[in-house]
Amino acid sequence: MDDLYMAYDYPVLGAFWTVMWIFLWIMWLMLLFRIIADVIRDHDMNGWAKACWLLFVIVIPFLGVLIYVIVHGRDMGTREMRRAQEQQQAFDSYVRDTAATGGESSDADALAKLSDLKAKGELTEEEFQRAKEKILH
Repeated sequence: MDDLYMAYDYPVLGAFWTVMWIFLWIMWLMLLFRIIADVIRDHDMNGWAKACWLLFVIVIPFLGVLIYVIVHGRDMGTREMRRAQEQQQAFDSYVRDTAATGGESSDADALAKLSDLKAKGELTEEEFQRAKEKILH
């Protein structure tokens, strides 16, 4: 019965060390998964090199991660920045395309088409005015 510890028997320093080890373990897992993702996403590496790095990181994790960070640490940051820039450019392009298809520019395009039809004689003045009111309201 002497081996039973209660919550009030657990020292503050012991709680600190426990929290620190949990934090370090979570950080280790995050780093490990980031390196695995980086190996998979690296387009400069061939399949055999990727397989070797993954095997090295999985079989001898601490040494494998340490060596990978030493060898490819700067490249990891560069690839991450390039990927973020590509995502931002894709998002900006999507916003531009979406904004161009709706709102004022589409109303202006529709009015221009209506006036062209009227100028060609395909629309009467009354039809032109009704269509214009629909577009503007």
